[in-house]
Amino acid sequence: MGFKVQNCKLLVEAFSTSEGYVVFTLTKYKNELSPESSPKRLKFKRKTFSNSYSNAIYKFNNFEEFCNFCTYCSASKFSDLKDFAKNISLYEYKSLYYLIFSNINKDFKYTNLFYTSISEFSNLVSSSLVFKSKLAEHGKVIFKGNAIKNGIKYFVNI
Repeated sequence: MGFKVQNCKLLVEAFSTSEGYVVFTLTKYKNELSPESSPKRLKFKRKTFSNSYSNAIYKFNNFEEFCNFCTYCSASKFSDLKDFAKNISLYEYKSLYYLIFSNINKDFKYTNLFYTSISEFSNLVSSSLVFKSKLAEHGKVIFKGNAIKNGIKYFVNI
């Protein structure tokens, strides 16, 4: 991004939004006083998940990350997500793990909290039915349905 901090002081501001996001603002202060040394604010673009998708696919880098997410879910409001999505499947493809949410209920009470929580453990990779079909055709099924509930049942020590 070309943001160099050599010989400069930094002001770091952080705040939380009502949607559960944390926004960081970095301001750079140069030591000398000149017109060029006025503080500059960084501009950023935030990627947000649109609640209008009916399908979502999240990628976990390894199975342990999926298990960590299941552990989090077991201790939160997300141990049973039957009201969030009609089907939740887990596939392994090219040594990565993909959690597929099908027929997402856009009116789920904890939608924003859920999207914020899962982003701590995985990355949204697609909402495409084409990628879902590719996983179904070429991936290995770990859980065909109730993936989070089964992950909690078999891999979380309670």
